[in-house]
Amino acid sequence: MDSLSHPPHSNSHFSFILFLLLFITAFYASESQSFIGVNYGQVADNLPAPEATAKLLQSTTIRNVRLYGADPAIIKALAGTGVAIVIGASSGDIPALASDPNSATQWVNSNVLPFYPASNITLVTVGNEVLTFGDQALISQLVPAMRNLQNALASASLGGKVRVSTVHSMAVLGQSDPPSSGQFRPELQDTLRALLAFQRDNKSPFAINPYPFFAYQSDPRPETLAFCLFQPNSGRVDSGTGIKYMNMFDAQVDAVHSALNALGFKDVDIMVAETGWAYSGDSNEVGPSVENAKAYNGNLIAHLRSLVGTPLMPGKSVETYIFALYDENLKPGPGSERAFGLFRPDLTMTYDVGLSKTSQAPSTTPVTPSSPKPTASQWCMPKAGVSDAQLQANLDYACGQGIDCGPIQAGGACFEPNTIAAHAAYAMNLYYQTSSKQPSNCDFSQTATLTSANPSYNACIYPGGSS
Repeated sequence: MDSLSHPPHSNSHFSFILFLLLFITAFYASESQSFIGVNYGQVADNLPAPEATAKLLQSTTIRNVRLYGADPAIIKALAGTGVAIVIGASSGDIPALASDPNSATQWVNSNVLPFYPASNITLVTVGNEVLTFGDQALISQLVPAMRNLQNALASASLGGKVRVSTVHSMAVLGQSDPPSSGQFRPELQDTLRALLAFQRDNKSPFAINPYPFFAYQSDPRPETLAFCLFQPNSGRVDSGTGIKYMNMFDAQVDAVHSALNALGFKDVDIMVAETGWAYSGDSNEVGPSVENAKAYNGNLIAHLRSLVGTPLMPGKSVETYIFALYDENLKPGPGSERAFGLFRPDLTMTYDVGLSKTSQAPSTTPVTPSSPKPTASQWCMPKAGVSDAQLQANLDYACGQGIDCGPIQAGGACFEPNTIAAHAAYAMNLYYQTSSKQPSNCDFSQTATLTSANPSYNACIYPGGSS
């Protein structure tokens, strides 16, 4: 058959094949989870033994762990697991590291060389949020400390293998809204130029702590909550670029990218050193709940796995560390400070965000290639009676997440019938199919449901997947 004589069918067939290729690529890329990590804090007196934590991590798809110090028992327990480890030199170490190269050599000899390469140490962070802590002496010593530590690593033949960075709060930005206007605080720019020149030379990431959780606390409107939780919302248009942002995480990360660009360092990679959502808090705190924490972390993980990236950095996922592996019951401050853990001290999940290997691929008996386990296909469809306004919001949200909405545009295989309901159904299902098929990705503020009835018609193919 001459395919050129049937262009509509040919285009839809091509789109479907392209979708499958993209989905397969994303699936296998996500298997390594090289961009999803977790923070392992220790301000607690009830944490499980490091060996038990190492086994827990191996039961998950987490492949990166960030420590705030350099606890030898933890580093040793992670040996041979393949987990990439970020270790930290404390802010209190900075004066000695900055003033004496021998101190940096001793630090490397004590905290890196006894464990590497069996323990896969990849990055050392120097201090935590130093630039916004307010200690001017420490700020002036930060870059010299980082330089001495990197030189000590190079002398130990680890240059390019173990890199050096530092972690910043979002307060290093003097302006962040809209994202395209992102600028660092003027009084920090000279220090940041020196810091970023060092990081560019050594190919280390600019590490930042964006927390939509805190953004919502300062603006507790329902629309803001949906924007922060990656849930359907009307989006926010960047007046500088015309880009519509559909979630706060992308907006915050892109504001950092814009600030780097403004200083001439857009080629320095961004790493999200901390982000998360509290599942509990004091009665006067806005935002903490198991439902919100599960939505934020679960949708964040799905967003990272999609490889969509951000509007200003499309097509790749920023290396991101979720706060936190465990609750830290000795942390001071409001109740939420002690309620960020994905796991409890008894190693059970606080709530499931799809990181467990068994929760991603549950099975009661081994499935061999010669006897595949039958599974039913499911499609994500709008519930009956949903308003056009809500369906339009769902449509805008789904298409804003980087899926291919071409088939429902004029001339596309699924453009007819040209109704909001039909277009929303296609987009909602495609979002669900490309977002690891977690049930939470077919929720859309409780306006969607899963069905085993294939909604495809004529040349309009609705991608389906196993439940």
